[in-house]
Amino acid sequence: MTVRLSTLAGALGALAVSATIALAGPGEAGHTHRTFAAGEPGDPAKPVARTIEVTMKETEDAKMLFEPNKVEIKRGEQVKFVLKNAGQVEHEFMLDSLQNNAKHKVAMQQNPDMEHDDPNGKRLSPSASNEIVWRFTKAGTFEFACLIPGHYESGMHGTVVVK
Repeated sequence: MTVRLSTLAGALGALAVSATIALAGPGEAGHTHRTFAAGEPGDPAKPVARTIEVTMKETEDAKMLFEPNKVEIKRGEQVKFVLKNAGQVEHEFMLDSLQNNAKHKVAMQQNPDMEHDDPNGKRLSPSASNEIVWRFTKAGTFEFACLIPGHYESGMHGTVVVK
């Protein structure tokens, strides 16, 4: 009887672990799309407080940047980011905390072809555009960045201050 109970307990434990793993969803550790440090995906059916155009580009002196590279937003605002890649190479816009972007940057170095079409991030080909509607539910300082290897180091990151 004790052998059967311990076997049953072990099987139930394994089932619980496998169910937890299955529910966690795909992706590497620290790369889920269920929770976001900078707020939450907005509702495109609801009005936005404002539209912010963000241009991604390279400069003649080999820098890569976002224009603007700093935005201030009121807590609770729903904002539409209109993203435009005016550069000659692919770029991405990832909105997250400094810490989460730093972790994601390491993952991108290991998998540079990782593409994003997430609620908080988009990867754009040259001359392409896209949009993100975002609701800033948390106060703080957050970051938007291009995490394609070498781009962040070339200056391609910016700040969102939510008051």
